[in-house]
Amino acid sequence: MKKVLFIIAITSLIACKERTEKSEKIMVVSTTSMITNLVKNIGGDYVEVQGLMGAGVDPHLYKASEGDVSKLFNADVIFYNGLHLEGKLVEVFEKMETQNKTTIALGEFLNEKELIGSEYFASNYDPHVWFNIQFFKQFGQKVTEVLSKKDPKNASNFVENNRIFQEKLDILEVEIKTSIQSLPEEKRILVTAHDAFNYFGKEYGFNVVGLQGLSTATEAGVKDVQRLSDFIIDNKVKAIFIESSVPRRTIEALQEAVLSKNHEVVIGGSLYSDALGDSGTVEGTYIGMFRYNVKTIVEALR
Repeated sequence: MKKVLFIIAITSLIACKERTEKSEKIMVVSTTSMITNLVKNIGGDYVEVQGLMGAGVDPHLYKASEGDVSKLFNADVIFYNGLHLEGKLVEVFEKMETQNKTTIALGEFLNEKELIGSEYFASNYDPHVWFNIQFFKQFGQKVTEVLSKKDPKNASNFVENNRIFQEKLDILEVEIKTSIQSLPEEKRILVTAHDAFNYFGKEYGFNVVGLQGLSTATEAGVKDVQRLSDFIIDNKVKAIFIESSVPRRTIEALQEAVLSKNHEVVIGGSLYSDALGDSGTVEGTYIGMFRYNVKTIVEALR
């Protein structure tokens, strides 16, 4: 981290020279692919967005590179999730704030009373808030507010883009509820690599159990595997799921533990948890990711 902070100090002296003077677009840097997709929807042609984290990237473990630091210093606005999701970038963001950068932790603007707490996680709140669509809509409102303040002449465009995106999220929510209603309540048990789906479970009536905790920084041990394998057998869980941003070996070890006890459980597919799919694909959008996840879950557990 000392090396990164040194790079920050040097970069701050030359960053202004690296900006493209002819560009009138708001220069935005975002962390997770979910936030990047959101900003692109709202900012449209008036914003240039650079996302730090692509498909399959684990934000819990992500460290800033020299290139990232340069991007951050050249940005007009920095959007990140907060709630300690990007735990290894905290010092970098704090340094950005001292450089008078507009640095927005979107999760910090949510109502704490509506967040899921955890006595085992440093932030005291589950940071995977994008799996509550209403929270993500609030993210959209905040992004619109910040962009409008940065570029008042295009504020009406940001507001309209947000309105359109919010309507799409409303439609998504109806689709999801309809799909999940086809899955009997007793089958709504979601076992994944880590506790990324608690907001999803709370909203749609799933009992969510992760092999790892809220952060992937803490690896699952043998006792965790044995405990969860017993849970799967006791509850006759049909399928378990890997995650695109977490090594599949953790879930494969869990499957092997269950099979060793003469109980069959299949891997129902790979879910997008802390990152979207590849850029340019349907799953590379927030809405496409959500639809894919729900379809995968419902079909595997039915």
